[in-house]
Amino acid sequence: MRPSDAPVLGPRPVHRPQIDSLTARAFRRPKGQGGSFAPRPAAAAAPAGDLEPVNRPPDAVLAEAFGRPAGSDELLQRDPDAANAEAGAPAAPADPWRDPEAGARLGLPAVPPTAQAALGAAPKLTAREVLFGDRVSPRALVVLGGLAAGVGLAAGVIGGFFGGLTASPVLTSRKVTIQQESAPGKPHSQVAKVADAVLPSVVSISEIVGDQGASGSGVVIDGGGYIVTNNHVISMVAMDTSGKGKITVTFRDGTKTPATLVGRDPKTDLAVLKVEANNLTVIRFGKSDDVRVGDDVLAIGSPLGLKETVTSGIVSALHRAMKETPEPGDDTAGAYDAVQTDAAINHGNSGGALVDSEGRLIGINTAIISDSGGSVGLGFAIPVDLVQRIAQTIIRDKVVYHPWLGVSAKSQAVENDALSGAQVADVNAGSPAAKAGIAEGDVIVKVGDRQINDPAELTVAVQSRQIGETVTLSVIRDGRQVDIPVTLESDKDAPAPPK
Repeated sequence: MRPSDAPVLGPRPVHRPQIDSLTARAFRRPKGQGGSFAPRPAAAAAPAGDLEPVNRPPDAVLAEAFGRPAGSDELLQRDPDAANAEAGAPAAPADPWRDPEAGARLGLPAVPPTAQAALGAAPKLTAREVLFGDRVSPRALVVLGGLAAGVGLAAGVIGGFFGGLTASPVLTSRKVTIQQESAPGKPHSQVAKVADAVLPSVVSISEIVGDQGASGSGVVIDGGGYIVTNNHVISMVAMDTSGKGKITVTFRDGTKTPATLVGRDPKTDLAVLKVEANNLTVIRFGKSDDVRVGDDVLAIGSPLGLKETVTSGIVSALHRAMKETPEPGDDTAGAYDAVQTDAAINHGNSGGALVDSEGRLIGINTAIISDSGGSVGLGFAIPVDLVQRIAQTIIRDKVVYHPWLGVSAKSQAVENDALSGAQVADVNAGSPAAKAGIAEGDVIVKVGDRQINDPAELTVAVQSRQIGETVTLSVIRDGRQVDIPVTLESDKDAPAPPK
């Protein structure tokens, strides 16, 4: 039961849509109609003696139409075949429609077998009758076949002839003579003139140690057979202790000559060779002070073994500090103020000549910067002033010594909003830096008047000084700049770098 205090809910309101008068008039009940259906009309009384009207025929009619024959007790209609059997005809097979146990059987053929035998086998049609009926005689068919064969053969011959003519890209002729035109007075470009003058003084160099080899380029710098090249071009033979390494020089005319190593300087990546040869073409030396950014230059050498290759470009930059890192089998640690060029330089150009528009040597092609290993327009050459000084020293003394500071800088430059420099990682005991008071952690920002931006620039700045020279180093220590004079010493007695 519902508690007496339970709330009583009222009826839920029913929504009744508003009906307009026109709709109501069209769909309302007829006037006077009270319900959903009209009243059923009263049935008329049947006349006396008549049958009551029903929706089926009388039973007697149905029994006469659909009842069993008189005296029959069958449940279904009689089988016609069974009726024939009763009349004395041969018994027919059981009807599968009436007897589920009976086997399948076929009805009688549409044409009785006796009629089929009377018709007999029909004659076979010939190809002539199939294609033409009886309208074309055999003799006419033979004539038509001959004509078709002749026409087809003629069409094939004519088509093959014209097809051969149209398919050939060029019709040969013995009457055509291609003429050439000489130009003995044609002026050649300045590049061609410089290349023709310089190429005889540039050689190809190959080194072999056992089953290993390398190649590069070189430049004839003296008629006595002296050739300058990069240290990394011949370092494999220079470092070989078996004495079986060979260096071969190939000149422009194809002459090959064995070469002897005079001396080398890994710190500038330069070396000098000597060959026994006469009438050598010697390159002309220029001066670094005459080189300007934008000057036309040629790079000449044997990139990838392709001798006498000439590429052209301009001087892209000067005093680009470069420092090479030693690699396994190569002790090169060159540091120099490079001449940057966009003339194409590739592997094998090393040791070749970088010349100006007058054919004067302004650098020795040495390095490139490239992610792919090929030229991307960032080539570097050792400046000619350094080449002349180092080559002259090697020819005279066989060995080169450099100023020594005695510090190792961290590989990454130190930079902030105000300055950048090379941070000292460690100081060699007894070195000029240790004697002057340079300490680990100092950031060197200047060597003399030269600004130092990274470790490579520090190495180049020190090597550009003289042995015994006193130079002022500006360092940042504890947030303050301190100027410290240092007297540079020779690296002759410097400890060997760790391997």
